[in-house]
Amino acid sequence: MNIAIVGAGKVGSVLGKILVENGETIVCVVSRTSKSAHKAGKFLKCKNVSTSLAAISPKTDLVLITTPHRAVVEVAHKLAAVAHLNFKRLSVCHASGMLTAEVLEPLAKKGAVVFSFHPLQTFPREFEPKDIVDSARGIYFGVDGTAKAVGKAKQLAKKLDGNIILIKPEMRTFYHAACVVASNHLTTMLWILEQMFAALKTNEKKFYPVFEPIIRATLKNAARTSPAKALSGPIARGGIETVSDHFEALQRFAPNLVPYFGSVSAETTRLAEAKGSIDREQARALYKLIFSNFKF
Repeated sequence: MNIAIVGAGKVGSVLGKILVENGETIVCVVSRTSKSAHKAGKFLKCKNVSTSLAAISPKTDLVLITTPHRAVVEVAHKLAAVAHLNFKRLSVCHASGMLTAEVLEPLAKKGAVVFSFHPLQTFPREFEPKDIVDSARGIYFGVDGTAKAVGKAKQLAKKLDGNIILIKPEMRTFYHAACVVASNHLTTMLWILEQMFAALKTNEKKFYPVFEPIIRATLKNAARTSPAKALSGPIARGGIETVSDHFEALQRFAPNLVPYFGSVSAETTRLAEAKGSIDREQARALYKLIFSNFKF
């Protein structure tokens, strides 16, 4: 398959690298700046790099748009205006988590097969593409489009050692919010933990090696069963005195973290009640304690 990548950032470089390593050919890299285009081209062993969409060959089978989502609409319109492209043989997808396939309608009108293709993975700006490649293998891609387009998306995901998850267009933003919970909110939780560890002033310097076993075990338990069945701890037992002591300790040693601790404790109470490990009266007592200690 001959593939052109529009957008030479982390996502395009990483997905392109996996495609190359799996035997596909990157025939063109287009980026906003010549510097980024050449950097990605070198990484992907592609000599045809440019800042112009006109550099994309008419023999191209797939155009993968990996620009920031705010640029996708403009790229779609400009790409549809490239006269030499054979749109009837062309598939075009974008990697935005927020946008649906609808934004590629100018290309669909020209005869191209279009679909959204969002990699459900994190691509930190501080990391080089070579350091992200391994974590981008075997992931899911959030997809929408026609039946034919979904078939093309499945083929592309397979070439990336991945799978697809079908997202209804009206649920696209909600899906993206779920991705934020899975990655960004998890990162924030680790940052909170890092701050609490620093307040302990222990003999260990880094928080993660200390907490890694319990973090990994929790994730494993949730994956094997469910979050509800994996839940343990004082709230799951209705231990209101322990929770009260926790708030006192937070107020003393890290008062700035009380809002986070309180809001998550409230959600943990809701989970414990749904799990059935505490009854309604215990839940009410916990909520009363929690909301007496902080305000949203």
